[in-house]
Amino acid sequence: MQIREAEIADLSDVLAVEASAFGTEEGPEIVELVSGLLKDPTAMPVLSLLATDGGEAVGHILFTRAQLEKPHSAIKAAMLAPLAVVPHAQGKGVGGSLIREGLKRLAAADIELVFVLGHPGYYPRHGFATAAALGFAAPYPIPEQNTEAWMVQALQPGVIERSGGRVQCADTLNQPQHWIE
Repeated sequence: MQIREAEIADLSDVLAVEASAFGTEEGPEIVELVSGLLKDPTAMPVLSLLATDGGEAVGHILFTRAQLEKPHSAIKAAMLAPLAVVPHAQGKGVGGSLIREGLKRLAAADIELVFVLGHPGYYPRHGFATAAALGFAAPYPIPEQNTEAWMVQALQPGVIERSGGRVQCADTLNQPQHWIE
């Protein structure tokens, strides 16, 4: 498996991975979200990684710009949304590899925090912890029964202890329907 930065010419592969991974019910909404984020100036800079296996696109991960409200707005943060793996490649480490590679590249770019709204049984295996318990509020309220789905990972030492507050995300992602887990 190869992981590389997605290029403009890869857009159809990226969107096909998203559609396949999320199926007919959620796929169209996720394809629209990714298309919007890739064009949204408030999402920049983005890190878009594509996983291929034998020339076939099998996974995609997108990180977009995020920030904390004042007084912690100088903290450099990113939002992981979405992570997608085509059904026949799920359970084979593609998602984990995309997460690790993305976090490595973000850390090298001096990003300090990465947030995700995702499956609480999956992301903690990759170093994420419940964000609300650490003092970080999602852009929209998360229902109490789903608070563990709002997670954060520090990429720089000590950043969690010196920050907190509400997270602000790109305009495209800043819609209430994207914050229901």
